[in-house]
Amino acid sequence: MMNKKSKIVLVGGGSTWTPGILKAMTTHLKQFPLEKITLYDIDEERQKVIGEFAKILFKEEAPDVKVSYTTDEKEAYTDVDFVFCQMRTGGFEMRDKDEKIPLQHGVIGQETCGPGGFAYGLRSIRDMEKMVKSVRRFSPDAWILNYTNPAAIVALALDKIFPKEDKVLNICDQPVNLLRSFASLIDFDANDFEPVYFGLNHYGWFTHLYDQTGKDRMPEIKDVILNGGFRPVDAEQRDQSWLDTYAMVEDMLRDFPEYLPNTYLQYYLYPEYKLSKMDPNRTRTDEVREGRETKVFNECRRIVENGTAKDSSVVHNDAHGDMMVEVAASIAHNLRKTYVVMVRNNGIVSNLPDDSMVEVAASLGANGPHPYAVGKIDTFYKGLIESQHAYEKLTVEAYMEESYTKALQALTMNRTVVDAKKARKLLDALIEANKEYWPELK
Repeated sequence: MMNKKSKIVLVGGGSTWTPGILKAMTTHLKQFPLEKITLYDIDEERQKVIGEFAKILFKEEAPDVKVSYTTDEKEAYTDVDFVFCQMRTGGFEMRDKDEKIPLQHGVIGQETCGPGGFAYGLRSIRDMEKMVKSVRRFSPDAWILNYTNPAAIVALALDKIFPKEDKVLNICDQPVNLLRSFASLIDFDANDFEPVYFGLNHYGWFTHLYDQTGKDRMPEIKDVILNGGFRPVDAEQRDQSWLDTYAMVEDMLRDFPEYLPNTYLQYYLYPEYKLSKMDPNRTRTDEVREGRETKVFNECRRIVENGTAKDSSVVHNDAHGDMMVEVAASIAHNLRKTYVVMVRNNGIVSNLPDDSMVEVAASLGANGPHPYAVGKIDTFYKGLIESQHAYEKLTVEAYMEESYTKALQALTMNRTVVDAKKARKLLDALIEANKEYWPELK
C-alpha cells in the first residue's frame, strides 16, 4: 500500500509556509510517495514566486514528481487525493486590521484570539465553504486537511454546514510545536510521546506525556520549565514575539500547575497583562511582513534566479510542514499514528456539549480519526471551555443567520472583551473594515 502515489493540491500555495511544506514532502517521499503536486492560489504574483521555486526544488530532489501551479480551481481540484488547505482570506491587509482595530479599542489584537480571531473567522467561513463544495465537485473522494485559521471557528462552521462530511479533518500545528519543545527539554524524541490532550483549538491542555515504557514524563518537563523557563525548540528561527509567547508557559504553569497549557491560553488568562505588552502601531503582522515574509520571498526569488535550491539555508523542514505530510501519510497508508486533531465531541469529553469541536489525541488511519476518550474534566477547565465554545458557536451562528445580535453576543462572551458596550463599538468597527468579506449582519 505504501507504493501508492498521492496527488496533492496545496491551497494557499503562495503562502510563506509553502516552501517548508514542499521541503517536508521531499524528505518524506518514502513515507508518503507522490505523483503530482499542484499549488493553488488566487494571488497570481505570490503564487508564481513560490511555484517556480517548487519546480526547482523538486527537479533537484524528486524529479519524478510532477509540479505545477495555477489560479484556476477546476485545474487545481480535479483528480486529487488530498487537499492541504492554508488559505488566508483578506491577506496581510486584513490581518493588520484584525490586530490593530481591537487595540484601538483597548482590547487584545491577535489574529486567532479575541476580536481579531472573530473577524478572521467570519471571513474564512465563506471561502472554506466554497472550497469544500468545489473540491467535492471535482474530486468527490479527496481528503481535505484543513489548517486554515482560526481553526476552532472554521472547524465548527464546517461541521455545521457539512454535517455528513467525513473526509474533512481540521488540525493545528501548535500541539506538535509544543511536543517538540517539551521533548527538547528532556533530550527526548517527540515522536515517541503518547500525548493525552483536551480542549478546543488554541484552548487546551496536555494532561499526560507518556514515553514508550508507559512512564509519564510530564512531571520532569514541568520541573525543567519552572526552574529554567521555556523556549521553542526552533528558537533561533523565531521572532521575539514568539519567544515571549513561549516564555509565558512558565507563568501559566505557576498559577495553574495541574497541566501543561497551550501557549494561546495566555491571551484568555492574562488579557490585561498581554494588552499592556502590545504596541497598537506595530503588531505581529508588521513583524511577519518585515521578517518571514521578506526573508522567504527574497530567498525563493534568489533560488529561481540561480536555478538551484541546494545552497538555501532558509528553506527547511519545520513542524508545520512535517505534520501536514505525516498526517496525510497516516491516512493514505492506514498507519494509525496518534495526532492531536479536532473532532465533534460526541461524548469524548463527557461533560462538554456534544456539538463542540474538541481538540484531542486520535489515531489516524484510512477511515479518519479515532479519538481517545477523555472523560470528565474539572470545573475550572469545563467552565473556561464552555464559555469559549459558546463564543465560537455564536460566531458561526452569526455568520449562518446573518445576525448582528449573535455577533454582539459572541464578542461579549469572549474573555478578551467581556464588556458589551466595548463589544458593540468593536463590532461596528469590524463590520466597516470587513464590508467586502462578511455577510451583512442584520
